[in-house]
Amino acid sequence: MKTGFIGLGNMAKAMIGGMLAKKIAGAEDILGYAKTEETRNRVKEKYQIRILENNCKVAQEADILILAVKPQMFEEVISQIKNSISDDTLVISIAAGKTMAQIQEAFEKKIKLVRCMPNTPAMVGDGCSGVCRNELVSDEEMDRCMELLGSFGTAREVPEKMMDAVGGVSGSSPAFVFMFIEALADGAVKAGMPRRQAYQFAAQTVYGSAKLMLETGMHPGELKDMVCSPGGTTIEGVKTLEEMGFRGAVMNAVEACVEKSKKL
Repeated sequence: MKTGFIGLGNMAKAMIGGMLAKKIAGAEDILGYAKTEETRNRVKEKYQIRILENNCKVAQEADILILAVKPQMFEEVISQIKNSISDDTLVISIAAGKTMAQIQEAFEKKIKLVRCMPNTPAMVGDGCSGVCRNELVSDEEMDRCMELLGSFGTAREVPEKMMDAVGGVSGSSPAFVFMFIEALADGAVKAGMPRRQAYQFAAQTVYGSAKLMLETGMHPGELKDMVCSPGGTTIEGVKTLEEMGFRGAVMNAVEACVEKSKKL
């Protein structure tokens, strides 16, 4: 079974790397094409996959076709390949905001379609992807798709109406987490810690805290309470964050991402 990538940016490379590492596919069974020769050569050199002549060639040969281009490029790319895919081709879109109805309309015919919203931690094998499918995708095909998407992190099937929320809570939020890490480190630097060391402490603490919640299954509020000793330093910091509207600001940021996604 051949998997084709149209677009070979960071997310496509994360997916290819995960597939190869987990032996979901061999390099000879992964096809790709990108707009620039530089990108094509770099991906070919790193992963040894097959780089084809153009988007149409990838669409013709692929059993699973992954559209890994920006939403703004969708109309142009689909117009190129819509007559090159067969009725059996499983198409996976990773574009934010593009609904299955919009994608299918661009193809001008019924296709087997999966919509996926991954995030950048996929680049280190710890991504989080929301996934939905249309009625033409069989359970067997979806199992194969979830195996592929699970090769670079966690993948969960959700109703399509939740995909904009997925984009806000996991697709865009790594940027918020990086801002939080940077702010934590800035606070440590202000207190006298060398910056490099401050980044290490802040990043490891965020990583470990997330892992603690996932592995224990405990509510985040309960874990927060475990750190807050009566009259201690942590509860003083929590009070400051609450006074500054920390939770409301995060909720508003997610909401802004959701609303923007709906307009793409």
